Amino acid sequence: MTLIQGYLFRQVGLPILAACAALAGIGLLSQSLDQLEVIVERGQSVWVMVRLTLLAVPQLLAVILPIGLFVGALIALTRLQREQELTATFASGMARWSVISPMAWLATIVAVVALFTTALVQPWAQQAARDQAFEIRTDLAALLVEEGRFVQGPDGLTVYVQQIEQSGLLKNIFVYLDDGEKVTTWDAAEARFERVDGEPFLTLVNGSGQEFSSNGVLNQFSFGRYPFPLAAFTDTDDTVTYKPADLYLTDLFSPTAQRIADSGSRGELLAEAHSRLSSPLYAFVAMAMALAAILGGSFSRTGYGGRIAKAAAFFLLVRIAGYGLVPASAWNGWLNVFQYVLPIVATAVSLRVLFRALKPHRRPSGPIARLKARLA
Repeated sequence: MTLIQGYLFRQVGLPILAACAALAGIGLLSQSLDQLEVIVERGQSVWVMVRLTLLAVPQLLAVILPIGLFVGALIALTRLQREQELTATFASGMARWSVISPMAWLATIVAVVALFTTALVQPWAQQAARDQAFEIRTDLAALLVEEGRFVQGPDGLTVYVQQIEQSGLLKNIFVYLDDGEKVTTWDAAEARFERVDGEPFLTLVNGSGQEFSSNGVLNQFSFGRYPFPLAAFTDTDDTVTYKPADLYLTDLFSPTAQRIADSGSRGELLAEAHSRLSSPLYAFVAMAMALAAILGGSFSRTGYGGRIAKAAAFFLLVRIAGYGLVPASAWNGWLNVFQYVLPIVATAVSLRVLFRALKPHRRPSGPIARLKARLA
């Protein structure tokens, strides 16, 4: 890049980076509020909530990057045009592509980042988040313990805990078990979930138990420490099921029969794959429409509100149409090609508007044209 092109690259790139960061911050805040349920209702740590929130960011980037590029480019280009810096570059003799090339490089960088994210980072993060959610859902400690409530577990097990401390220590716990042959209850001052040789145990401390056998005999006993085995209540046939958004491109284009049975039809997987590959193209749509909004007309000292509003509306319509093509392509495979055609055509139309506006106006030629010019 020349010195002027490097200047334009920095002047446009910094607002784009700031806009993307701001949108990512809003997305993180929204995700963190959604993940509060993990702490409040599932009894998980703050670190688990932070991890789930960060793992959701790659999927958000596919939405955030084109919008951030569009907003940041509009802010930067509006300032450059208002202060007549772009006019000065054209007046200095720079060709139109020389002025626009820094913006094209920015759009290319954003598109490459988006492609890397959707193709590699997003499936890794989504699968990690899905695995973490499965662990939380099948965590017996989280399922059996809820402060101040009787929680019914599997196979006739019921647990009540009066207080749960931050260290995981359970205070004043009551355990009820009806296995169909006898009924047994335990109450203890303290308890803690532990693992012994890989097996889960609920260790009760300083308590007593009552056992009512099928013969009608009540047995009572006290203990200082009683390990209550939980392995019999942890057997589950559930497995982690990945959605199309969680899969890598190789799994989407060449799915196995088991993958199709678990994640979706072949049409849905192909539609998701083409959506991943085509979504980076909207970075070029965003930049082309931003350039057309600012440079697609004459200079205006009063601002470019009308043109910006039109460009924003067209960009929103094109992006919504792109999202609508994904489910439509799942049922009609031939529509997948339009996932690429739509952003390419939108970019071409925007560049046509831009370059037509950059062409110098020719003076009227011919006797009729000259007569019209005199009478005007």
